[in-house]
Amino acid sequence: MRRLSSLEDHFRITEIERAAGESFRNINMAIVADDQPISRQDFQRFVADHGAFVWLVDGVIVAYLLLEQVDGAAHIEQVTVHPEHARRGIGAQLIVVADSWARERGLPAVTLTTFRDVPWNAPYYERLGFRVFLPRDWGSAMGARMETEAARGLESWPRLAMIRPVSKLGTAEADVHE
Repeated sequence: MRRLSSLEDHFRITEIERAAGESFRNINMAIVADDQPISRQDFQRFVADHGAFVWLVDGVIVAYLLLEQVDGAAHIEQVTVHPEHARRGIGAQLIVVADSWARERGLPAVTLTTFRDVPWNAPYYERLGFRVFLPRDWGSAMGARMETEAARGLESWPRLAMIRPVSKLGTAEADVHE
C-alpha cells in the first residue's frame, strides 16, 4: 500500500536509505554507501510539494519515492526499497506512482539519474521502459543536477540520466514488470 509521506516519516526513510546503501558497499562503492540520507529540511520540501510517497507492508514503511519537477518532467530524486523487501515489485509500483504524479501535473515524461553499470540501477530501469537521456536533450536543471552529482564524487562510476514517457494507462492498469 502507498500513501503520501509526512515529515514524521523522515527517520524511517533514513533507515531505509542506509540499509539500501550497504548493497553499494558490497560492490566496492563505499562512497555511495556512506552518502548521507536526505536531510529533514530537504525532505520537508518534498512533503510540502506532495512529491514524497511511502510504501507500507503490514503497516511498516519499506520503501519511498521522492519526486519533483525538473525541466518540464517529473524527476525521481530517489526511489529506494529496503533490502528485506527487494525483488517483490515494490520499486516498479513506485515508478507507476511517479507516472501518475506526472500525469496529474500534465508532464510528459519521468526522468532520473543513476549508475550505468549497477544491476539494480540502469539495467533495472531499462526493464521498466526507461532509456538513456542524452546530454544534448537535457535542460539546464538536469545539466546542473549531473554536475552536482559529479562534484559529490559520484563521477567515479559511470552515471547517466534516463527518461521514460508517461504511461497512457491508469495506475491500476499499468503493466509493470520487474
